[in-house]
Amino acid sequence: MSRLERLNPQDHGHLRMRPWSGPEPHFVQIVPVEFAAAAACCPVLFSKDATSGAFYAGAMLGLKPGEGASKDVAARGGFVPFNLQRDGFFVSAEHVAIDRSNPRFSESEGEPLFDDGRQPGVSLRRMQRVLRQLHEGKVQSDAFIRNLMELKLIEPIDITLSFDDGERLTLQGLYTVSRDALREVRDADVVRLFRSGHLQLALTMAGSLSQLGILAQLRNQRIASVAA
Repeated sequence: MSRLERLNPQDHGHLRMRPWSGPEPHFVQIVPVEFAAAAACCPVLFSKDATSGAFYAGAMLGLKPGEGASKDVAARGGFVPFNLQRDGFFVSAEHVAIDRSNPRFSESEGEPLFDDGRQPGVSLRRMQRVLRQLHEGKVQSDAFIRNLMELKLIEPIDITLSFDDGERLTLQGLYTVSRDALREVRDADVVRLFRSGHLQLALTMAGSLSQLGILAQLRNQRIASVAA
């Protein structure tokens, strides 16, 4: 059970943080500053929050729930989504909070959260930057999605893939940027998209669909290695 505590040197000065380690989920929410790195190694798609129904952008690290990522971190060029890096850390109002029950935290292993002067250590400062990027990125992502929705540029995408073991996998509940609709956008709106940075984000998402074939190939290779 999660047990959130506002992080402070008085209560947590003795704590250390172990490196983050999987298992990695197959789909992870990301923010716009991560799009380029994500698109270089995996598809970037929209999905909807199960509770609110709101769109959010995510990196598809693998093709099937429960199978995790298709590529390891090295094969992804070092890309680890902020939402995985921040495991165990949260923002509470304007403060950093931690889930004290998370096995990432230890009293004897890992990097200290605070230095001898009771100031944030290197690892904690790094985590503060990640949390700040996520907080700012949420605002940027909402603006991006709102802009695309106003221009009717988001469309559903059904993906069906066949694998060497005979399995036919259909991915549903995913959305992407419509290239056709993008070509029909008025010049004034194209300029607005460009100046806001949203045009580049949209093109990055659309281009990342080419990564689907690569993930499918990697899954076939994994199937073959298990069968051998």
